[in-house]
Amino acid sequence: MLMNRGVVVLGGGQAACQLVASLRQMKYDGTLTMIGDEHALPYQRPPLSKGFLKGEADIASISLRTAEFYQKIGCEMRMGVRAVSINRESQIVELENGDSLGYECLVLATGARPKTYPGLPIETKNLHYLRTLAHAGQLSESLSKAKKLAIIGAGYVGMEVAASARQLGVEVSIFETAPRVMLRSVGPQLASIIQDIHTRHGVRLNLSAEIKEIKHDALKGSFTIVTGTHGTDDFDLLVIGIGAQANTELAVGAGIGCGYGILVDASCRTSDPAVFAIGDCSEQNHPIYGPGFRLESVQNAVDQAKCAAAAIVGGPQPPPSVPWFWSDQYGHRVQVAGLPRHHDVCVIREQTANEGALTNAGSVWYLKDRKVVSVETLDAPKDFMVGRSYIKNNTEVDAERLAKEELLA
Repeated sequence: MLMNRGVVVLGGGQAACQLVASLRQMKYDGTLTMIGDEHALPYQRPPLSKGFLKGEADIASISLRTAEFYQKIGCEMRMGVRAVSINRESQIVELENGDSLGYECLVLATGARPKTYPGLPIETKNLHYLRTLAHAGQLSESLSKAKKLAIIGAGYVGMEVAASARQLGVEVSIFETAPRVMLRSVGPQLASIIQDIHTRHGVRLNLSAEIKEIKHDALKGSFTIVTGTHGTDDFDLLVIGIGAQANTELAVGAGIGCGYGILVDASCRTSDPAVFAIGDCSEQNHPIYGPGFRLESVQNAVDQAKCAAAAIVGGPQPPPSVPWFWSDQYGHRVQVAGLPRHHDVCVIREQTANEGALTNAGSVWYLKDRKVVSVETLDAPKDFMVGRSYIKNNTEVDAERLAKEELLA
């Protein structure tokens, strides 16, 4: 059965939800169809490693919109259905259930999936990856029975799962090949204090870890991790958090240009003018940070959805925004604005300094030619908001005054 043409969105996450909402806000009056391979309506992913794991949030509280919202804006929701191919010549999407959908504009919001650990089975008892609601539900159930948890990877997911597990009373060990935690997320000053926080909460950090082997006892469902630096450890639960890779298979199969993600221009249009890509699956030539820009964040998903919607209706493009991220660990709030790819000065703002290290709530500022390019904060919301504003407005600052004086919003 061939459905009516209009805008078809492949993906059911934050970017997809924002896109259909923005299209209606921008007075698009054509048909809207969202196709998602998960059965749940679009939901927030950040709580999955935090409140959801601890039983403080449920599907109702993390849903982005109610079913009534999609009905009101006239968006047909086809969840639990997987798209299998795109015919760009006829502008048709083929679905796994045999249906075909014609499109005027196609938006790929296919997201990303966790990178798997080589040599381990994809699915086995007490081995977990965390990306979807189903993943979180399975991990939550396993944590309720676990005593000792091993986490491979000390990025956002690994550190947040560690904090949640410790608050549930589970013993936690983290194995990270890098010399510090959150190597790709924050600088060494903030990483140091995050490490200290986890250590004080009883997390065992195995940094610069050389994992020689991970043995799986299929009968018991347990794991033995053998390292060259820390000996052998046994665990009844294993979480892998070593990053994510963009879901580009549909685009590649259709001959759409891809790199690390689906390549898009400033308006999120792909190499096919009728196809857009937004969110975690896209790779963009960013006006500030240059080519190869693939950002996995809520803010980027929302911003790109608005850009694509504006391009579809022929409206003006919104101005580029400042990338920002956050993490909650043990009640502490980490907030980061901008990307410190190139800087010549690092400024620490806090009440108590200790030989250039961040030791208490405060912030780390990265400057290039007297302009703020990034700010990292710990329990310092004002610093985050002001820093984000400075980056957006290209505000010139004096490093010495920034370190000592009260911030002006």
